[in-house]
Amino acid sequence: MIFTEITHDVRVIVKPVFIEQESDLVAGRYAFAYFITIENMGLEPVQLMRRQWYIADSNGENHEVSGDGVIGKQPVIEPGKAHNYNSYCVLKSYEGSMEGFYEMKKPDGTMIKVIIPRFLLKSHLLN
Repeated sequence: MIFTEITHDVRVIVKPVFIEQESDLVAGRYAFAYFITIENMGLEPVQLMRRQWYIADSNGENHEVSGDGVIGKQPVIEPGKAHNYNSYCVLKSYEGSMEGFYEMKKPDGTMIKVIIPRFLLKSHLLN
């Protein structure tokens, strides 16, 4: 399943994947990768400065993760171009969700908030 959101002419596309070989049902460890494409559909470049994640799992645990850039980078995304990256998270339950936003800077210094769509993380181990 693919999740998409467009904010301020920036499209964020997320594809989550369950990683069975890194998961352990007995230990309550469920690993998920997510692949993200950030497309600049606007007329000027934007630079990804920060990220904010809200992570929830089905046992009621919620976490917030924030920081500069993504995977150690603060990429500039030119008009008509995209930045791709992937990362992962580990939940203690078989399903959950993630959502959040990126803070991006325009050439004039204006900051914009770009929404990361809420996406589901679901293991197939219990299905």
